[in-house]
Amino acid sequence: MQSQSPYAEYSRRLGAIAESITRHKRRDDFLAATKLILGLLIVLIAIWFMKYRATKIFFLLIPILFFVVFAVLHERVLRRLRNFTRLRAYYEGGISRIENRWAGTGETGERFLDPAHPYARDLDIFGPASLFQLLCTARTRTGEETLAKWLQTAASMPEVGARQAAVQELTPRLDFRERLVLAGEEVRTGVHPDELIDWAEREQSFNPILIRTVAIFLTSLWLFSLAAWWKWDWIGVAFFVSVVNFSVSYTLRTKLNRAAAGVDGAQHDLALLAAVLKLIEDEPVAALKFAQLQASLARSGARASKAIDGLSKCLAWFDSRHNWFIRICDPFVFWTPHWIAAIEAWRDRHGAAIREWLAVTGEAEALSALAVYAHEHPADTFPLFIEGGPYFEAEALAHPLLARENSVANDIKVGSDLQLLVISGPNMAGKSTFIRAVGVNAVLAQAGGPTYARRLTLSSLQVTASICILDSLQGELSRFYAEISRLKQIDELTKRSVPVLFLLDELLSGTNSYDRRIGTESFVRSLLARGAIGLVTTHDLALAEIAERIGPAAANFHFSDRFEDGKLHFDYKFSRGIVQTTNALLLMRSIGLEV
Repeated sequence: MQSQSPYAEYSRRLGAIAESITRHKRRDDFLAATKLILGLLIVLIAIWFMKYRATKIFFLLIPILFFVVFAVLHERVLRRLRNFTRLRAYYEGGISRIENRWAGTGETGERFLDPAHPYARDLDIFGPASLFQLLCTARTRTGEETLAKWLQTAASMPEVGARQAAVQELTPRLDFRERLVLAGEEVRTGVHPDELIDWAEREQSFNPILIRTVAIFLTSLWLFSLAAWWKWDWIGVAFFVSVVNFSVSYTLRTKLNRAAAGVDGAQHDLALLAAVLKLIEDEPVAALKFAQLQASLARSGARASKAIDGLSKCLAWFDSRHNWFIRICDPFVFWTPHWIAAIEAWRDRHGAAIREWLAVTGEAEALSALAVYAHEHPADTFPLFIEGGPYFEAEALAHPLLARENSVANDIKVGSDLQLLVISGPNMAGKSTFIRAVGVNAVLAQAGGPTYARRLTLSSLQVTASICILDSLQGELSRFYAEISRLKQIDELTKRSVPVLFLLDELLSGTNSYDRRIGTESFVRSLLARGAIGLVTTHDLALAEIAERIGPAAANFHFSDRFEDGKLHFDYKFSRGIVQTTNALLLMRSIGLEV
């Protein structure tokens, strides 16, 4: 375990990294200058030898050898400098998260945002300043997709327990996360997992052994014809064999290039994937979840990292077909067919395991992302799950996306006895933020991560929300129709086996007060009848009467404010009862409106 606070540890490592960067920059400057001097010296010596000592020009190899040695040393220094620069960015990002300066940096995950999802938009799961942006430290696209899936879909209780154990063991392992940051040369992989899986699992379109045999035979024949042309002046034979080879290459070109679609150009991405897989394979973790992931990587009989590295090397040779010299020779020596056949042979051996290897990579990176969050927020706690339900009880719960020094924690309990909390309060008092806090913490809990609460106990729940409903000009939907469509979705989810946790903000505000009260009460009663639990916020004090009419299964709570010294003050405390204050007119006057 790290004895220092996350901020202190990150700062200490940043200090050491800064010293290393300064030292390596000095080495970079020295080696660059040395190479320049050696280069000029080589040119001058070459001119001198050619003019006065042409027979001894081989002595020029000595400064050339020194130049090569310094070039290799310089490349090593540059590589280390790139690594330190990457680590510096990583730890600076960690400090920005701790200091709540992270919003607007990192992956937003907007590509995962589905407007039809029952809570993703309403709870700011994806997008700028979202939960995904706070959590995501994945280096691979598969890792991002897995984390997004975990935040969109609640895991089963056994799976949550397994994830929690793995996250807790990975939390203090900063060195492991450093190695993940340094894996590969790219910042993140651009290889598309779906395309790679499609390539790995599609039916073989040709026999790679036959292609390689024909390629080797025709290449050998062409080289022999060139030798015969040079030795015996058999120009006709050389011309005939060249035409045959060119024709065969042209015939195979389209089919073979189609076979490589899905991995063509992915060499650097696969190199990164191999590096990440190797780290997963070698990390000694006792948690059952992580051990199962490691076992999956060896299930095909070969180390996944070694196999992926082999494919990456084949692709490196395949990509070299763009070299101008190979372009000229390729139609006659079958360079491209040979390496496509090698890639196809690899696919024949390991293609069936690609899906599982990518899934393991994604899960390991998602666990690591949750571990980073747990490490940077040591006061957050892992929730306790109970059977049965529905149930959600928290002590000192607050919103994970708020600055810790500014957030106000509150207690909440809702379950089969008290199913509904009707929350009234004036504008800006904290109603919407509170119900979002409940939802986001429930999502974090069921993803396997820690939650921003002193204690949280819950059952398995299907989180749903109607908080940030938008109209759509393109879809020709009014806000009211979009809202009732979401309510219909929530209603359908209550018919499933997992109890629903509903979070409804200013329900049916797009209609008149009479229809709103009747519609809200009828809808909420139908949810409660199916065993759902939830929170409803309102400005309309008439809606607070719903709790009284429903009876013991519902209760009124509120957030309030006070007006002092010409200013509104909020304590953001969650209290029992109906709010007794309003502030709409005061807020209008505070910005200069005459009312």
